[in-house]
Amino acid sequence: MSFATIAFSIDAMLPALPEIGHALTPQNLNRAQLIVTSFLLGLGLGTLFTGPLSDAFGRRRILLGGYGIYIIGAVLGYLAGSLELMLAARVLQGIGAAGPRVVAVAVVRDIYSGRQMAKLMSFVITVFMLVPVIAPSIGAVIITLSGWRVIFVAFVIFALISSIWFSLRQPETLPVEKRRKFQLGPLWGGVKEVLANRSVRITIAVQALLSGVLYAMLSSAQQVFEITFDQGANFPLWFGAIAIIAGASGLLNAKLVIQLGMVFLVRSALICVMLISFSLLVIIWLDLMPARLYFPGFLVFMTSVFFMIGMTLGNLNAIAMEPMGHIAGMAASIISAIATVIGVVIAVPIGLAFDGTPLPLMIGVFCCVALSLGLMQLIRSDSA
Repeated sequence: MSFATIAFSIDAMLPALPEIGHALTPQNLNRAQLIVTSFLLGLGLGTLFTGPLSDAFGRRRILLGGYGIYIIGAVLGYLAGSLELMLAARVLQGIGAAGPRVVAVAVVRDIYSGRQMAKLMSFVITVFMLVPVIAPSIGAVIITLSGWRVIFVAFVIFALISSIWFSLRQPETLPVEKRRKFQLGPLWGGVKEVLANRSVRITIAVQALLSGVLYAMLSSAQQVFEITFDQGANFPLWFGAIAIIAGASGLLNAKLVIQLGMVFLVRSALICVMLISFSLLVIIWLDLMPARLYFPGFLVFMTSVFFMIGMTLGNLNAIAMEPMGHIAGMAASIISAIATVIGVVIAVPIGLAFDGTPLPLMIGVFCCVALSLGLMQLIRSDSA
C-alpha cells in the first residue's frame, strides 16, 4: 500500500480532471493536467530527502511523517479555491508520498537482498499494478455521488489505513548503530558512492526510460481510447482489465526470478515489448491492419507494456540496491529521484506528440525499450 500510494494519488484523479478544470481554470482547461505533473514534481523533490532522513532517523519516523505531510496536502486540495492552491497542495502531496515510496524500498533492502529482494519486490509491484484497476473507478464513483473534492477525503483515508497498519505491524528495520548522520558531508559522500557504481548508473538510466514509458502510457491512454477509438466511456473498464492481466506479471516474476535471475527476466521482457511494438508500428504504418483489428491490436500493445513494467521495475530496483545495503535509504532516494524526474521529461514530449493516432506513443515506447535493452547488455547476469 505504501508503494501504491503514488498510483492511487494519480489514477484516482484522472476522472476528475475535466470537472476540476471547469471549476478552477475554465479559461484554459488544459491546465488541469498540471494537477498530475505537479504531484510528480513534488514526488521527485521529496525523494531527494526522504532516503537520507530515513538513514539518519529511522524508517518508521520518515514513512509516518511522509504520510502526515501527504494528509495535509490532501486537506489543502479539498479546500483549494484556485488552481494555484490546488497545484501547491498536489506538490505537497507528492513530497509526502515520497516518504512511503522510498522508505518501503529501503525497508525491503534492510531485510532482504539479491534475488530474494527481487522476489518480494515482485509482490510489491503486483499491488502497484493492481491499484489502477480500481483507482479510476473509485474516482468516478466519488465524483458521481459526492463531487470531485471528496476524492481528497479518499486520499486521507488511504493514508491513515496504510500508516496505522505499518505502525502496528512493522518494527524498525534500521538499528541506531547503523544510522548515518544527516550532514552535508556524509550526504554528498553517499551521492558520489551511489553514482560511482557502474551497474547502479545503468539501472537508473533503464528505470528512467521505463518510467518515461509508464508515464507516457498513463498520460496518453485516455486520449487514445476516447479520440482514436471512441472508447472514452469504457476506458475505466478496459484500463482495469489491462491492469488485472499486467498484475500477474509480478507473480510470474516472483516465481521465476530465483531460478532465472533478474537480468535475464528484464532482458526477456524488453525484447518481447520491442518486438510487439515494432511489429504493430510496421503493420499500422503500411496500412496493413484491418479496421476491426486496430483497437484489439492497441489493447495487446498496451497490455504488453504494462506487463513488461511489472516484470522489470522490481528487478531493476533490486539490481541497483544490491551493492547499496549500507546506505539503502540514500540509494533508494537518489535512484527514485533521478528515475522519476527523467521519466517525466521523457514522457512529456511523447504525450504532446499525440496526433489522434497511437503511432507517436508506439514510436516513443519502442525507442525507450530498445535503448533500455541496449543498456541492459552492459550488466553482467551471472550474479543477478
